[in-house]
Amino acid sequence: MKTNHSHLLLVDGMALLFRSFYATAPSGHFMFNSQGIPTNAIHGFVKHLLAAVRTIQPTHVVCCWDMGSTTFRTEMFPAYKANRGEPPLELVPQFDLVKEVVAALEIPNIGVMGAEADDCIGTLTKQYESELPISILTGDRDLFQLLSERVTVYLLGKGIGNYDVYTFERFQQEKGILPHQLADVKALMGDASDNYPGVRGIGEKTALKLIQQYGSIEGIVENMHRLTKAQQQKISEHLDMLDLSRKLAKIYCDIPIALRLEEARWNVDENKIRHALQMLELSGFARNNG
Repeated sequence: MKTNHSHLLLVDGMALLFRSFYATAPSGHFMFNSQGIPTNAIHGFVKHLLAAVRTIQPTHVVCCWDMGSTTFRTEMFPAYKANRGEPPLELVPQFDLVKEVVAALEIPNIGVMGAEADDCIGTLTKQYESELPISILTGDRDLFQLLSERVTVYLLGKGIGNYDVYTFERFQQEKGILPHQLADVKALMGDASDNYPGVRGIGEKTALKLIQQYGSIEGIVENMHRLTKAQQQKISEHLDMLDLSRKLAKIYCDIPIALRLEEARWNVDENKIRHALQMLELSGFARNNG
């Protein structure tokens, strides 16, 4: 059943969990449950999640996850994200436990082997944006590719409940391109955190300018003669890498996900939250955040 006030919140679970872990890890104080599993990241995750629900007031919530480090991107380019170390030992056992918390709050956990959380968020966005407005909670600017008149991105700010909110209009005004063109910009400038190079010597400012002028990688290649000699040389040397970098940067919106919207309805009351937190021995948290 659809209502006029429906609103879907898609949560980038990894972004929340990692951020929560690193916010508390420097102190070296890890909370443990009776099984000896650290719970510091889960504590922060739940705080972030409940703060977002209070702010955004969705009627439906889904949480998306990466499923292991091997994806179709690492198959295309084995060095993809290879610069990232293994997750900290104290975080590893929290991956499964946090999904139990999410399930106890009756939120669907969505993850697809071989794909990333971004692709799951992209797929669900494309499936449902015609039915209801969508908000995406993340720390990842790559998800700006999904912005539209119906889709808003809430970037996690410092602390809990602080967001840098991006709408379609704001993105266009700031960047001078359309959201889907972001993959072309990233193909040119590369991405150090995801470990793909793009075109050496072309940074964000030049990449944006070129896509504003020529619309796409293809548009740039067709207009090579209009570029500076230095740009021509840099780009012609990296043509293969450009195509590959765009494939790595692009969010794929056709991942096989079968989710009925009704499964994602948010109807959790304080008792359910308390019960979920007690089950995970986070009951002190429940008292502080009732």
